[in-house]
Amino acid sequence: MQLNVGLIGFGMAGQVLHAPLISSVVGLRLTKVYARREEQQHILRTKYPDVNIVTDVQDIFNDEQIDLVVIATSNDVHFSLCKAALLGGKHVVVEKPFTNTLEEANELIAIAKSQGKVLSVFHSARWHSDYLTVKDVIASGELGRLVTMEIRYDRFRNYLRPNAWREDDLPGSGIWFDLGAHLIDQTLQLFGKPQALFASLRKMREGVGAVDDFEVLLYYPQLKVSLKGSMLVKEPTPRFALYGTEGAFVKPGVDPQEAALREGKTPADLPNWGEEPEETWGILNTTAEEPENRRKIRSQKGNYPGYYENVRDAILGKTELAVTAEQARDVIYLLQLAERSWDEKRVLSVD
Repeated sequence: MQLNVGLIGFGMAGQVLHAPLISSVVGLRLTKVYARREEQQHILRTKYPDVNIVTDVQDIFNDEQIDLVVIATSNDVHFSLCKAALLGGKHVVVEKPFTNTLEEANELIAIAKSQGKVLSVFHSARWHSDYLTVKDVIASGELGRLVTMEIRYDRFRNYLRPNAWREDDLPGSGIWFDLGAHLIDQTLQLFGKPQALFASLRKMREGVGAVDDFEVLLYYPQLKVSLKGSMLVKEPTPRFALYGTEGAFVKPGVDPQEAALREGKTPADLPNWGEEPEETWGILNTTAEEPENRRKIRSQKGNYPGYYENVRDAILGKTELAVTAEQARDVIYLLQLAERSWDEKRVLSVD
């Protein structure tokens, strides 16, 4: 069975991530795209000539042939568009972060249940090569009992991008909601909910309106997880650093999938899609006997299409949904709790 997809939003997320991934998954057909700007429409006509371009979202909500609506817009309209799509009888995928508040997330979850529709959030970092590799290393037990883990998501841009809503003082703006959402979701998948957290959420660049530097500590019994991100990191830092009672694992480099998509490549074009070069494989250093105590660990292949394959199969009733709205709601809760921790300058318990 083929599912018809309506995509709302054709900015960076829609163009680079969602449209090519949807088009690469068997059983999904990109049917309609909401795009108001002429340059966006030109790209659509060139790359996706069979897609129907619309300038009114109701043309997607009211189309009985559309099965799945994908929302790839700015964070401030995630809630309203999700709600309208669900009430219109559509399954929904929405870009992360899910919503701007816990209350909005709970309302959407209730609507999806009452409508009997699949509601998922695009936490694509679960399909990153580095995260998949870290999962394997932890599961191997070679680190012993894990005591500290640091995850970083850094960038470098020492100026403000004109007309970039993520840098304005708006609900859901800034890199904490943008990049921090990935790191929280990965941590929750690895370890579950922490007992407490402490946050530093700063605005470091001149004139910036939203958070552009964060450090958040998540406390577990016998484990501390540090989440860090900044827009002012010129020299690459390890993405993951894990330290245990029997050794360490340090993973440099960045999952290659987004860079390939930005270059116009798709999973259908590359047989080695998601494979990292050897120079970005992680180093595992343990107390094991020589010569295996320090060695490179081949990275797992990243698999962005796996997200949409799972959504497709969940809609068809063939499998359980991998990224549930309830899981995404937990991310929103911790994003907001970190904001409160920074405002109050104290450690807060996680309920």
